[in-house]
Amino acid sequence: MDWDRAATRLRRRVRDEPRPPSAGAAAFSVLRLAAIGGLLLAGIIAPAAALGTYTFTRAADDIMSLPLTLPDSSNPQTSRVLAADGQLIAYFFEENRQDVPLEQIAPVMQDAILAIEDHRFYEHGALDVEGTIRALVNNSATGSTQGGSTITQQLVKMTLLQQAGTDEEKQAATEETIARKVRELRLAIDMEQEFSKDEILQQYLNIAYFGDGAYGIYSAASHYFSVTPDQLTAQQAAMLAGLVKNPVGFDPNVYPEKALQRRNTVLAVMGQQGKLSEKESTDLQATDLGLNVTEYPNGCVTSSAAFSCDYVTQYLLQEPALGNTVDERREMLKRGGLTIKSNIDLNMQGAINAAVADHVAPTDSAIGAMALVEPGTGKVRGVAQSRPMGTDRGAGQSYINFAVSKPFTESNGFQAGSTFKMFTLAAALEQGLPVSTGFNSPARMTIPPGTYFDCQDRGTSKFDVRNSTTSGYTNMYTGMRLSVNTYFAQLEAKVGLCPTVTMARSMGITVPENQEVPSFTLGVTDTSVLDMAAAYATAASGGLYCKPQPVSEIVGPDGEPVKTYQPECTRVLTEEVSAQINDITRGLQEPGGFGYSRGTGLSVPSAAKTGTTTSAKAVWYVGYTPELAAAAMIAGADADGVPIALRGGNAAGSSVAGPMWADAMHVIDDFLSPIEFARPPQGRPSNPAPPQPTQAPAAPPADPAAPPPAP
Repeated sequence: MDWDRAATRLRRRVRDEPRPPSAGAAAFSVLRLAAIGGLLLAGIIAPAAALGTYTFTRAADDIMSLPLTLPDSSNPQTSRVLAADGQLIAYFFEENRQDVPLEQIAPVMQDAILAIEDHRFYEHGALDVEGTIRALVNNSATGSTQGGSTITQQLVKMTLLQQAGTDEEKQAATEETIARKVRELRLAIDMEQEFSKDEILQQYLNIAYFGDGAYGIYSAASHYFSVTPDQLTAQQAAMLAGLVKNPVGFDPNVYPEKALQRRNTVLAVMGQQGKLSEKESTDLQATDLGLNVTEYPNGCVTSSAAFSCDYVTQYLLQEPALGNTVDERREMLKRGGLTIKSNIDLNMQGAINAAVADHVAPTDSAIGAMALVEPGTGKVRGVAQSRPMGTDRGAGQSYINFAVSKPFTESNGFQAGSTFKMFTLAAALEQGLPVSTGFNSPARMTIPPGTYFDCQDRGTSKFDVRNSTTSGYTNMYTGMRLSVNTYFAQLEAKVGLCPTVTMARSMGITVPENQEVPSFTLGVTDTSVLDMAAAYATAASGGLYCKPQPVSEIVGPDGEPVKTYQPECTRVLTEEVSAQINDITRGLQEPGGFGYSRGTGLSVPSAAKTGTTTSAKAVWYVGYTPELAAAAMIAGADADGVPIALRGGNAAGSSVAGPMWADAMHVIDDFLSPIEFARPPQGRPSNPAPPQPTQAPAAPPADPAAPPPAP
């Protein structure tokens, strides 16, 4: 046979194959393809003796049962989560890939892949007839199954396999049949008519799997050699080109000798084809692989900001701009090539990570957690907890984020104790009550039924309350700074239970209807450190409550914004009321305050409130500066996060949570400015009588088995 004449004749027929305008034309076209190339393709996929009675008509029938168009689908791309300063927090991917244009791929890489896979790529059409005929002859003579697919045919196969969503589709994309081969050829013809050779090569290099989780040339270059594709050298390019044929069998991390042998084969072929000089090819074959591996962990587990990353993830799964359903949003995050610009500050994150780890061990029967929120914007600068992310329960690991609230976690939260007194104080000041508003605040009180009314205007039962600090006549300043329970029980009665609950809700605290109870001011409602930090940031900002925002912008793979976040703030307090709250609560951070005596004082102006729940199940310290609100909590919890009493049973917010807060904030205040709080409209009132212990009135005492809340 005249090989050149036969090849030319068949090549012309294949390249001139028109796109069928109808199903009937498609069937005719496929039959022609089967008639033209069937025997050649049959010889590639199986020895001639194995074909039996398989006919062209049957091949055409089988082909027509398969789709003859490629779905319009882009390559899955890797998404990145970045910190506020652009540092990487985490990758998310289904396939670790980042597409790059051909001009950003080193020419030697293009030469290497063409040399070993399809050196006549720019000369033939969808079918390389000469290569196919040679493969047919070799297979017929030896009984082997030598391949003859072009780059374009391989690209079609890779695309079909990548887009296969079911096992049946995956089988159809890989099964060794004439029908699949001819279908791939038909699709390859369409591809060559629609795209240029450079476009096809570019897509091939971006879709190819290079092993060890590296999809596409960008990931392969950065994974194996820690370079970008335009920086690849000849020996690096040769190794990567050699991986495409068998990315598992030639994996240099597992089989370095096989990988080296395969690389040298590619270098030798490049020398034979003139892509390299013979001397350069020989010299390069004497070098080692030169690996410089960079790992690309998938997800939040190994991130230095693991639970901040998890919060960002859960936040995005609620974002309609990424899809109509949670599944669609998750798919977009894993495949969409997004750049997620978060508000997380890794310097601050490191400080709270260290503080939490130093105070609560992963296997303790307690959970330590902290959260940071920027006043006036709601930007979340970090969340942390003592239980690392993971599945090893014996090591104290968990995937539950105990620092945030639903719907971003499975945790139900923890009672916040006396930190809730801030809501009662804010409601009182908003109603115009002066800071001199005072009550005789005995050690114990029983407040009768009907004193409090919930937001459905229903009267509540009696309220037994007792102090854990001091007693006597107190006003807003002394009552708050000394955390006098009986004072706040009376102030809540004067202000109204519903206005107090409403104030908390306006600052982002979720309060179920069944928790609209007199003891609300003592913090019986479950919440999170994130929500408490955001609530206290309201006073720090001058009265604006801003919803916590962990993300500033989502950018698509084309560099265009998908969603840009603006602060979602509502004025809850007047500036005057905020200034008054700040002046009252700063007493805890000044000499004589519970916190200051435990070392919580900062080099910048700050304010705070402690909290301890009934039976000491949780202790809190929520403090803030004009630039940052930080909430710290240590709560007793079993392995599933169910609240239990802290060991010892007499822990207090100032002595247990306060030092953890201080350890973090003493680092963070180096990044803060010495901004003063606004001057309050009212100064500290003089007391008609100093605080002093008083006898409890004759009334039923509180449950002696439940120690009172403490500061």
